Amino acid sequence: MKEVWDAYDKDFNKLNVDIVRGDTFKEGQYHLVSEIVVKHIDGTYLLMQRHYNKNLGGKWELTAGGSALKGESPIECAKRELYEETGIKSYKIIEVKRIVHKKHQTLYVEYYCLTDCDKNDIVLQDGETIDYKWVDENTLFNLDKDFLASDRALPVLLQSFKSTIK
Repeated sequence: MKEVWDAYDKDFNKLNVDIVRGDTFKEGQYHLVSEIVVKHIDGTYLLMQRHYNKNLGGKWELTAGGSALKGESPIECAKRELYEETGIKSYKIIEVKRIVHKKHQTLYVEYYCLTDCDKNDIVLQDGETIDYKWVDENTLFNLDKDFLASDRALPVLLQSFKSTIK
């Protein structure tokens, strides 16, 4: 079954157009991705390792997340992706930032999740993730740039957390 997404404009307005994963987007069309940074109440952050068959396979991600399915709001997508990729069910998810990535025709909605889950109970999603680890903030900020699949969330989200989220 093909994965179908809603098309959006650059201002996060839903268009009356469907996009099928793998199809080429028309100019002015974007797809929506929700990304969630997970922080444990002990102060550590969850990193997930990408499956080797995926783009940037083997690299680590600061976020759980993925594309919003047709009819799904950004927060619904965030909760679904968080659960699918980590096993964490949380309703304590806070939107932090929205990013327009024109080159990839992608709209990113960045979230923060504070959890008290059992750190040993993280569930890996078959075909998506192969490992996980919890790291402290100092380790996170000192990671080699090539270690992470993307550092998009790092400066935007963590700076926001320091100033607005306790």
